[in-house]
Order: sequence, then structure tokens, then C-alpha cells
Amino acid sequence: MAYEPTATDRQNLLNDFLGMETPRGFRAELIEGEIVVSPPTDGDHEDYLDLINDQVKAASATRMQISGGKGLILPGAGPGLTNRVIPDATMAPWALRVFRGAPPWMPPNGVALVVEVTSSKAERDRIAKRHCYARGALPLYLLVDRETSTVTLFSEPEDDDYRESHSVAFGMPLPLPDPFSFTLETGDFL
Repeated sequence: MAYEPTATDRQNLLNDFLGMETPRGFRAELIEGEIVVSPPTDGDHEDYLDLINDQVKAASATRMQISGGKGLILPGAGPGLTNRVIPDATMAPWALRVFRGAPPWMPPNGVALVVEVTSSKAERDRIAKRHCYARGALPLYLLVDRETSTVTLFSEPEDDDYRESHSVAFGMPLPLPDPFSFTLETGDFL
């Protein structure tokens, strides 16, 4: 028989997580009942994010705020479970000002898109975080997969996953829907 964590177990895990101190530059996330501590990212990781952020700032039909370290509180896979994730980039319409006055961990209300660039644990971004973002009803999830040299846009969240996805190889354009309404160019990803 599988062990089912109690409400007290879940609360103790959350308390332990929230009380953690990580070394400078590291970040801790709580993903599906597992505390995940990640080291600082490498330069290529940051370069991909910069390429995306520059295009969003220059071409998006809707002016966007972009955060590189915003903690989001998202539903977990089971009753009473929550996830605490930090996307590589979190974007919301500037007019909403969702980051102003927000606590370190906030619900995803108003967030239009989250971005992840794969690192050493690519499966976490491909699967676990995708499900977290879908359960949180985040409209768009952009995954830059460095192992497969692809960029995938997930859209139309429903329950535990996204109903739609569109992938392109690095170098190919990827249309971004409303509220962005522009084509992300990935030629510089090569």
C-alpha cells in the first residue's frame, strides 16, 4: 500500500521549505512534494532568456512586465497539495502591474506566459513544471529545450496539462498568440 501524506506532513514540508536558506544565487522550489534546489544558471541559459525578453519588449502587441525570479503558488497533483515554483521568466501585461506589492510567493492571477530554459534536469521542465503550470491555468508556457534544440509553446491549459502545443527547431519562427501577437524569431538560438 502506497503512503499517502497527511495534512500535517504536507504542512511540515511546506514549513521546512519556506524556512530554508539557500546559498546566494541558488533557488529552491517545491514541486510535487519534492524540494528542489538549483544552482545558478550558465551563460547560455541567460542568453536564451535575454533573446526572448528583448523580442517581447520590442515586438509584443501588449506591453509586458518580465520577472526573472517571481515565485508562483500553483495547485499540486493531489488534494491539499501546492507547488511553489520560480519560472525562468514570468510575463504579465504591464497595465496589470501584478508584481507591484506582490509577496515573494504569489498566485498566478494575471500572468500571461511563463518561460523555462532546460538545464541539467530537463525532464522537470518538460513534465513536472508543465503540469504545474497547466493546473495553475497559466495561459501560455514557453519551453526552450537545449537538449533537443527546440522551442515549444504550450497553450489552452485544461486540468493537468495543455491541450495544444507547437514546437519548432532552433532557427525557425514561432508565432506567439494574443496578448503578444508577434512571431518569436529563434535564429539567434543557434
